[in-house]
Amino acid sequence: MERTIVAKFDTRRDAEIAVEHLVQEHGIDRADIFVRAPGAANTAGTRAAGADVESGHPGVEKRGQPELAGPIEVSVECEAGRATLVKSTLEKDGATALRME
Repeated sequence: MERTIVAKFDTRRDAEIAVEHLVQEHGIDRADIFVRAPGAANTAGTRAAGADVESGHPGVEKRGQPELAGPIEVSVECEAGRATLVKSTLEKDGATALRME
């Protein structure tokens, strides 16, 4: 039986790291992972981190501000037997809230 686990993250960076851990370390198919803003507004999380803080290019100043309008939501579809692993990975990578659907 399939389960959907939904996690909320304060930063886009934490959400991206969680996705990479699920795919690269635990073999979750990337097509089974969805990243989105939970509401209608675009958002980069509730606080700036990673590329939202620095330009990523040495000597180049960052321009603009990230759209901090709410959390980032990551949902993962997985087999019921892998739900504990998925939840644990999401929590370890900074999920602030988890639910199963």
